[in-house]
Amino acid sequence: MPTAKRLPSGSWRCLVYSHNEIKRDKDGNILYDANGNIKKKRIYESFTSNDITKRGKVEAETLANEFILNRKGKKKSKNTNISVLEAIESYIELKKTSLSKSTIEDYESIKKYAFQHIMGSKVKDIDEDMLQEAVNIEAERHVSRYKNTKKKISPKRLKNEYGLLRSSLKRYRKDIDYASISMEPPVRRFKTLSMPETIFSLVNGTIIELPVLLAMWLSFSMSEIRGLTKSKSIDGDYITIVEVIIDTKDGPYRKELAKNEQRNRRHRMPNYIKELIDKVEGDVIVPLSGSVIYKEWQKILKSNNIKHMTFHDLRSVSASVMALLRIPDKYAQERGGWKSDNIMKSVYMQTFSPERIKVDDMIDEYFNKQMQHGMQHKD
Repeated sequence: MPTAKRLPSGSWRCLVYSHNEIKRDKDGNILYDANGNIKKKRIYESFTSNDITKRGKVEAETLANEFILNRKGKKKSKNTNISVLEAIESYIELKKTSLSKSTIEDYESIKKYAFQHIMGSKVKDIDEDMLQEAVNIEAERHVSRYKNTKKKISPKRLKNEYGLLRSSLKRYRKDIDYASISMEPPVRRFKTLSMPETIFSLVNGTIIELPVLLAMWLSFSMSEIRGLTKSKSIDGDYITIVEVIIDTKDGPYRKELAKNEQRNRRHRMPNYIKELIDKVEGDVIVPLSGSVIYKEWQKILKSNNIKHMTFHDLRSVSASVMALLRIPDKYAQERGGWKSDNIMKSVYMQTFSPERIKVDDMIDEYFNKQMQHGMQHKD
């Protein structure tokens, strides 16, 4: 229970903790400690009595106790008097056990860099106009790692940032029309992708041949490729995504499940890829780090004067091949693990139906021919 103390004037004062406020410098910027955590100061409510007798002490303590009881007795409605930053912090804390480590780290990054001019604003004061202005300002922000250039954050990044802001505010303010906030539409970029024949000839015999073929042929992502092991992923002639490896600030992190249900998929292994896997020593199928794979890939492209392609573009090559072969959308989406409303929940029960085997045969036949042409081109 709070205890009142006598002031030099003889009156009584009782302090009760109320909340925390964010510390800022003279320019209004948020202050951080050596560990990157936001600095905060404790705010107290003061209750005083000018009666210098013991009665004044009781009076001050009674006022303080009434404040505590009233606060506890209120319905558990959300406190909209907190700042936007505190709302985001609360949301992140709530989701720490249900979201992946990399997602939480990304949320922490958004909290630190995005929408900084409204982070100190009270949730109760936020309206549609403020949100729209915040999005407009954020769209012009330069990417932190490109401080010396004019590179702005991408539309996709802006959408992700706003998603966190909206989810955090929605817990307190359901009256805001979040859907009315307009976003800059994503810019559709057309890339020139190299043909599989060319890619086969470039990577044949290199240390990244296997990861490149897993991405282009089986449409596996970098994190999926790095998570493959002989003990868990290989079952006869089939290879299954059961784990992924993602990079965090603490280093590589292995997860038991991929990001969404569709990504946990199973493919028949082409003979050539199976032979490459059999040659790998140890349990981990691709023991290279993501940065090594990417740097080697870029080095090969540059040395052969091939237009820039990210490693992830190899999945686009895979999708383009399936479109070229007129593979039904259902099987193309299944092989690539792309989320779609058109995929039925039971699709994985039909993974190796006769129709799917025909699809695999068509794709393997195409890539085998491309590989042969690539080898001839290399010679």
